[in-house]
Amino acid sequence: MQVYLDRIRDALRATDLDGWLIYDFQGLNPHARTVLGIPERAHLTRRFFVYVPREGTPTLIHHRIEGGTWRTLAGSATLTWQPYSAHTELDAHLHALLAGQRVAMEYSARGAVPYVSRVDAGTLERVREAGADVHSSADLLQQFLVWTPEDEAAHARAVDVLMRAKDDAFRYVHDQLQQGEPVTELDVQAVIARVIEDAGMSSGHAVMVGFGVNAADPHYEPGGDKNATLSAGQAVMLDLWCQEDGRPFADVTWMGFAGTPTPDFLEVWQAVADARDAGIAVLQDRTATTQGWEADRAAREVLAARGLAEHFTHRLGHNLGVQLHGPGANLDDLETHDTRTLLGGLAVTVEPGVYDAARGFGIRSEVNLYLTPNGGARLTTPVQAAPFALGEGDWASVRARALGEA
Repeated sequence: MQVYLDRIRDALRATDLDGWLIYDFQGLNPHARTVLGIPERAHLTRRFFVYVPREGTPTLIHHRIEGGTWRTLAGSATLTWQPYSAHTELDAHLHALLAGQRVAMEYSARGAVPYVSRVDAGTLERVREAGADVHSSADLLQQFLVWTPEDEAAHARAVDVLMRAKDDAFRYVHDQLQQGEPVTELDVQAVIARVIEDAGMSSGHAVMVGFGVNAADPHYEPGGDKNATLSAGQAVMLDLWCQEDGRPFADVTWMGFAGTPTPDFLEVWQAVADARDAGIAVLQDRTATTQGWEADRAAREVLAARGLAEHFTHRLGHNLGVQLHGPGANLDDLETHDTRTLLGGLAVTVEPGVYDAARGFGIRSEVNLYLTPNGGARLTTPVQAAPFALGEGDWASVRARALGEA
């Protein structure tokens, strides 16, 4: 545990806070185990607090019956131990430790960033009554999500798998259309799943394949009686993701069209692509102070100028890590106003979409970017240049146009 305590102290030294108060009770705050390096298998049934001051020895407040468990977890870490049994004893420890201190906790004012807001309201009241001035740990937390070189390599392998799966899926649809054979959403989903499984990777749950109006549902998932058969003139949306066990995900969305894309479809596609590129540009120009909402706003303004803002119903992108939707800063000026800084060493998706059931289709284009440590960002996935015109001409030409290689 000592290495984690040292990392916490190092993170605090870049702030004006007195310390970081890390609290959990039965998994309510999953970030606590992350920042303290506590294994998931560790059996802790009582609430605990670990206070790491910017300078000085960290303090552990724990229930007496779990002293042995904590001795094992702490190992050789240097800690001040403060056991309690009665709630009055717990309050006395908190008051003695926190009175007059400016502390970080997993809290977000008004629940503005729910990925961070993990400390319950009652515990927050208790800590404030002890005399602490509580601030959000939102930016501190991100430093514990930074990718390693091994993470970057694993992500790159996952990207390669998704690109193969995407090509195999679109090639399957293309061939079926040319042969006059039916193709269903579940047929295409099975092609993608097979590529991912054969590579020894996992998606966690079934990837998205949506035809026609189903693509206008951003989180559509075929299954059961939801399994459309593709018709000429319909959109094909593939949203696919995968990871190596314990490593960051890759997550992309690519678009196709059964036949020659209509002018209406191409007009909306171009608007989405331009919004995507506007978001990418903000990230590639990223500085140490760029915040998550800024990229979202840039992309959203592009769609608003085309009269499509009402059909872009979700944030621009999410933090990408070992969790598909990670707890780091999102690209969001809609669902939340995410003011967390975009920290180097993390990654995000950029995925604007227009979902218009009246038009009979939805369009999304999704790429991944790694936020480089010294500013800017690097695309880790290819960028789709045009929709796949499925069933039209030879496959090599169709693929080349979609990738901008024709």
